[in-house]
Amino acid sequence: MRITMVGTGYVGLVTGTCLANTGNVVTCLDIDRAKIDKLNRGVSPIYEPGLDELISRNVKAHRLLFTTEKWSAYQDAQIILICVGTPSDAQGQADLQYVLAAAEDIGCAMEQAPGESGGSAEERRAQIIVVKSTVPVGTSARVKARIAQFTGKTFRMASNPEFLKEGAAINDFNKPDRVVIGCEDKGTGDRLRDLYEPFVRQGNPIFIMDIPSAEMVKYAANAMLAVKISFINEIANLCERYGADIDEVRRGMCSDRRIGNQFLYPGLGYGGSCFPKDVLACISMGEQSQSQTVLTIMQHLLASGAQVTAHDPVAHESCRRELGNQISYVDSAMDVLDDADALIICTDWDEFRHPDFDEMKSRMKSPVIFDGRNLYRLATMRQAGFTYYSVGRQASDSHTS
Repeated sequence: MRITMVGTGYVGLVTGTCLANTGNVVTCLDIDRAKIDKLNRGVSPIYEPGLDELISRNVKAHRLLFTTEKWSAYQDAQIILICVGTPSDAQGQADLQYVLAAAEDIGCAMEQAPGESGGSAEERRAQIIVVKSTVPVGTSARVKARIAQFTGKTFRMASNPEFLKEGAAINDFNKPDRVVIGCEDKGTGDRLRDLYEPFVRQGNPIFIMDIPSAEMVKYAANAMLAVKISFINEIANLCERYGADIDEVRRGMCSDRRIGNQFLYPGLGYGGSCFPKDVLACISMGEQSQSQTVLTIMQHLLASGAQVTAHDPVAHESCRRELGNQISYVDSAMDVLDDADALIICTDWDEFRHPDFDEMKSRMKSPVIFDGRNLYRLATMRQAGFTYYSVGRQASDSHTS
């Protein structure tokens, strides 16, 4: 197969080289001219045991190419794997700017490519765009939508998370515990299964599933491993405090086959390039999922003809993606109240906990509050003159939930 790897970082370079080594023609694309020049001279920008030899062998065999030329790399490929960085932003969310920029370039190149007629049936098959970068659930759908903004041609989407350990990446790729492929149709799954079959001849599984599930697998796996490391470290702290020996405790605990002994070694905590970033992304996805309840209520209100004004310290951008300009956005909690018939509280940010109730009441047309987080005492709200609805509390209740 003709494959293009977008990005020559750790994952892209190892993946591209190993795929070339099984007979595919792989073009590794990167915008960093200096890095590409080094690779074309046979100099790897990263250290990984066995990688230099594999690069040299496959470059000599003309199966592994390195370039900065986007259009030819994209137009000639049957499968394009996006392997660019997804660093954490200030809120812990995965920064998808490089993934989406690659999607835009792919869409433009696809649109400029020659028509789909002519050639063999294989040549006419739609390109498969694979997101291999670790990305939050829903990213592949965003990539698909971004590509479709720039081309009307047919293409297929897939997700293929990586499970490579630094220092053992070649072996991990060549003999994976499992291969995870998320796709939208059987044909795409079959083509990607063919790509990975040479690496699972020892009998390990290739899992074909829907794209959101494949996107979640990597986060679920890394979060679980981070939990195990954090857990054994906390047990070690208790051992120190109470005079127990963590090595003996670990031996006794890990002999339980339900627990096992992997990733249960005490130390200074987890680090590396994946665990901290992926745990933050999981936390961010959880926070974002809470905001979906905001979104659902607003959609119902809009459908009923209501005018909606919203405020959230962090969720404005995600809300704009869903609702656009159907609602109004303000930058402060108090400004959202101006001339309001009612206030609905759907999240419990600290800044909402101790407001000036007199100012709130003066700004609202009607002093009605629906509190989905039970932020306030019922007695306090009665005294302040609000019609106040909370969750699971009787009108006579005056405790703080």
